[in-house]
Amino acid sequence: MSKQIFKIDIIYSDSSIVVVNKPGGLLSVPGRGPDKKDCIVNRIRSRYPECIPQPSVHRLDMDTSGLMVLALTSDAHRNLSIQFQDRTVKKRYVALLEGIVEKEKGEINLPFRLDVDNRPCQIYDPVYGKTGTTLWEKIEVKNNQTRIIFTPLTGRTHQLRLHASHPLGLGCPIVGDRLYGAGKPDERLFLHASCLSFKHPDNNKTLDFVNPPWF
Repeated sequence: MSKQIFKIDIIYSDSSIVVVNKPGGLLSVPGRGPDKKDCIVNRIRSRYPECIPQPSVHRLDMDTSGLMVLALTSDAHRNLSIQFQDRTVKKRYVALLEGIVEKEKGEINLPFRLDVDNRPCQIYDPVYGKTGTTLWEKIEVKNNQTRIIFTPLTGRTHQLRLHASHPLGLGCPIVGDRLYGAGKPDERLFLHASCLSFKHPDNNKTLDFVNPPWF
């Protein structure tokens, strides 16, 4: 991807947590090398000096946009990490798929793993793969593209992208997907984390965030 200047929106913040709208194309956590230091984690650490060194409790793919929560304190990090581990955090994504999905809704269960010869792509592997589970529902079909709501029940790498594109999933790659579809290097991925719900680590009250997709 060409060099871009990314702006992140702070959706919510207090003394323990920060919720942001991550732009597509920006890393969630730093990668290897000086050219991969710009990321949500380092942006938050710069903006909040009191932030712990490792505030991330989950991540979005670099190409995916949408809602992320980060912890500013160790206690908040521990609490949120347990919520994600126990799968009590609710997440919902909106995606635009190439082609027409015939069914109205369903559940996808596919075992997959890293393709060690083609990183970071994931491949279907019924023997050594770990199963990812996604609920999906069709919203509309327009211009030979299908708008879908994805509700992942697991949090595997590239789960929604592979579940959308694989013939045993929906068989329709997400628009702009350069790894599993026909997306070009500078094209945006039409996948957005639009809803995020979890319990506040300080008072256990449920927080619900909604951020409509840009597309």
